[in-house]
Amino acid sequence: MPGRDKSPSTAVDRALGMLEALAGAAGGLTNSELSRRLAIPKSSASYLLRALERRGYVRRDPESGRYRPGLKVLSLNREVLTGLGIRDAAQPVLRQLVERSGLTAHLAVLDQDQAVYIEKVDAPGFIKMDTWVGRRMDLHSTSVGKSLVAHLPAPEVESLFRERGLRKRTPKTLTSLPRLVKELEKVRAQGYAVDDEENNLGARCVGAPVMGPDRQVQAAVGVSGTTSQINRDTLAKVAELVQEAARKISRQLG
Repeated sequence: MPGRDKSPSTAVDRALGMLEALAGAAGGLTNSELSRRLAIPKSSASYLLRALERRGYVRRDPESGRYRPGLKVLSLNREVLTGLGIRDAAQPVLRQLVERSGLTAHLAVLDQDQAVYIEKVDAPGFIKMDTWVGRRMDLHSTSVGKSLVAHLPAPEVESLFRERGLRKRTPKTLTSLPRLVKELEKVRAQGYAVDDEENNLGARCVGAPVMGPDRQVQAAVGVSGTTSQINRDTLAKVAELVQEAARKISRQLG
């Protein structure tokens, strides 16, 4: 059949690439856009999209022709998160952290070369952070990302960022590997990381690592707020609360 890939592994790789591309495109993507972005023939893209649509993994807007992730993806997400026991240990601790800090709290894990939020507790009030469970974040520009990689061996850290690069998110983003390495040394020494408007202007975040029984970093706890909420006067107290929350979860992990 025209457009059908001869190699099953190639077809699977392309289908997964489509899902990843759609997950990162807020307004969705057309068949042509996916074809260009992934460098695959339009006929192959069309065939794979129809297969994914039949299974509920993508949905097509009949008016715009744009594809977006389907509801079936959410069911997979729930199954994955259910298997992450660390969430059960973290949920009450995150709620307490929100109560004490008044800030939105997150739990993130390292997935290949990005940080992924696996739990979130919103702060009360009208100020809401534009984050969600499942969101993937750059490691070098976020407090949870820095916390996740600060304790990795230096060659592993350098390999991570050499391959992916250090994308400039704001004028404050660290885009030099030597500067980032120096920043990670500081994170290890003080026990927490700060995202000082490095990922989003006007937002400041504080993160700390969650250690497992083997003293390896299993996850990271972080809080997010505006620069007025986390300022020079409140930073030390916020960092103390975040570190305490990370230690509590670490103790529950053994």
